[in-house]
Amino acid sequence: VRYTFFERALHWTVAFTFLYLTLTGLGLFTPKLAWLLTVLGGGQVVREWHPIVGCVFVALVLVQLVKWFRDLTITPDDRVWLKRVRDYLAGRDERVPPSGRFNAGQKLLFWAQVLLGLVLLASGIPIWFPEEFSRGLRLWCVLAHSASAVVAILSLVVHVYMAVFVTEGALRAMIEGKVSEEWARHHHGKWADEMKSKSE
Repeated sequence: VRYTFFERALHWTVAFTFLYLTLTGLGLFTPKLAWLLTVLGGGQVVREWHPIVGCVFVALVLVQLVKWFRDLTITPDDRVWLKRVRDYLAGRDERVPPSGRFNAGQKLLFWAQVLLGLVLLASGIPIWFPEEFSRGLRLWCVLAHSASAVVAILSLVVHVYMAVFVTEGALRAMIEGKVSEEWARHHHGKWADEMKSKSE
């Protein structure tokens, strides 16, 4: 078992809330994509729901963090893995040290999403309640919100690319919840050993 039903439901809820935030955020950001607002219920509806869904997104990411905290801790082996990330990307898996449940790249991506989520939330509050904050602060928050959103979107594009095109079977694992022992040993050798010892 790679992911429990709760973990998969949590992951996909995070994914779809992020997709909604991306599309509505782009529609609010530039008039060229304002048609997205029409598709998603209209500008007024989007302005009301975007910050609410943003709060839900950050809350769910923090639930993931609590759930996976032990698995997301950076270890000395992860530092070795990062030094050999070129081998990983080139498919030379024999040169890469075995990973735990998540490899170092997955861990760093997740920690980045946690940080970006918090920045997006903090910078979004003055935009959400403009009458409570000064104009100067709101302008800085718009800049921080936009920049953080771009980085978050790009990092998720990398995440999807890796799951679909680089690590064959990763997407299926998040859908079905299970992987073969061969897949586990190939991609997450240390985790496979842990699962094996628990089942004995």
